[in-house]
Amino acid sequence: MNFDSLVGLVGEMSFFDLALLTQAFDEQRESLRVQLSRWMKQGKVIGLRRSVYTLAEAYRRAPLSAPRLANELYRPSYLSGLWALAHHDLIPEAVVWLTSVTTRPPSRCDNVFGVFDYRHLKREAFFGYRAVTWSGQEILVAEPEKALLDHWHLSPGEWTLERLAEMRYQHLDQLTPAKLEAYAERFRRPRLRRAVERLLLWASCAEQGEVAL
Repeated sequence: MNFDSLVGLVGEMSFFDLALLTQAFDEQRESLRVQLSRWMKQGKVIGLRRSVYTLAEAYRRAPLSAPRLANELYRPSYLSGLWALAHHDLIPEAVVWLTSVTTRPPSRCDNVFGVFDYRHLKREAFFGYRAVTWSGQEILVAEPEKALLDHWHLSPGEWTLERLAEMRYQHLDQLTPAKLEAYAERFRRPRLRRAVERLLLWASCAEQGEVAL
């Protein structure tokens, strides 16, 4: 395998893995890995996670965004938590750490595109996400209600009114209270039901100019 043959094979792909190359080229897996390592040092290939790579932008003809990469590096998964809350403008801060949820064991991946953190959810809690367009690519991201619940569920401790206020939630009018309550029931966690009750109380008081604390 030379570099031109690699570009010819994967140039139209956002990323590729070692398994594909072992099928396409009549070379030993370790030999291919050594060549990829050499091209990584030359800046022609970028390692994304073990045995998963992408071409440097100068050689890649396919778009590649960090959110799309988050979906693809560890499947099944969808973006949630703080990243999704920022995406929906429910919190004022921008978030660069890409948190996803998955039914697989927890995992984390760091590369030049960002930090990709995968948190485990039980299969029955893996719902409430949808496809949206991000930089011309389709990504899977939690609905606003589910992003809240996922974040609360994955963050230890009780979500008191004081703690909820510290999050500085905004634009809560986009939430559907009935959906938030229904989604919380599916988790079967009293702690989440209490958090929903407190958030709705906090939002109602804020709308009326009152303080719920």
